[in-house]
Amino acid sequence: MEFLNYIEDVFQIIVQCGVLLLECTGVTTLLFTTVKTIWGCIIRDPKVRLTLAKGIALALEFKLGGEVLRTVIVREWSELAILGAIIVLRGALTFLIHWEIKTEEANLE
Repeated sequence: MEFLNYIEDVFQIIVQCGVLLLECTGVTTLLFTTVKTIWGCIIRDPKVRLTLAKGIALALEFKLGGEVLRTVIVREWSELAILGAIIVLRGALTFLIHWEIKTEEANLE
């Protein structure tokens, strides 16, 4: 029985490290996109909105991946409900941003 507890602890650590990696990657992507977008505004790049939308979409994908991975270690229904709501909201945001990207690409052509 103690061996199974050990395996469960190791599994939780691996999942938490994965969640942290995905979350940090999402934040880093968003920060990099922000700097790139500010520079695009300074040089008046006509594709700056498209760059920002694509960066936000990619960052949200990483954050969404972290939330999905986090569901693996949830122990209570209340936590699962909160994570489910976050996943739905981030999924909806991703969908809207992808729609914005398609619209912006159509406008640039």
